[in-house]
Amino acid sequence: QVQLVESGGGLVQAGGSLRLSCAASGRTWYAMGWFRQAPGKEREFVAAITWIGGSTFYADSVKVRFTVSRDNAKNTLYLQMNSLKPADTGEYYCAARSRAKTFVVLTSSEYDYWGQGTQVTVSA
Repeated sequence: QVQLVESGGGLVQAGGSLRLSCAASGRTWYAMGWFRQAPGKEREFVAAITWIGGSTFYADSVKVRFTVSRDNAKNTLYLQMNSLKPADTGEYYCAARSRAKTFVVLTSSEYDYWGQGTQVTVSA
């Protein structure tokens, strides 16, 4: 049974940091990513990483501030978020892709499994 379980969300002041984790079980992955959704807005791509090779991809809005990484042995995905802004507030979702084929990392429909989300709130 496939499970993606996020953790690490919370309330932080602007300029602060948080580290999200996503524990994945059930199978191996081709790539994993993070998406977020603010109230009243569509879900948007944040970052992604390939499981073999570790190639990383970021939305322009988070480049330099966020770092995506993975621990293959623990089958866990991370998102280190620094210099947080109120605009980073939202529900953060972990996503996993099992199909080993080139794909568009920022398209949510390209991912096969999703976690339940973890809330990140950044106060001004």
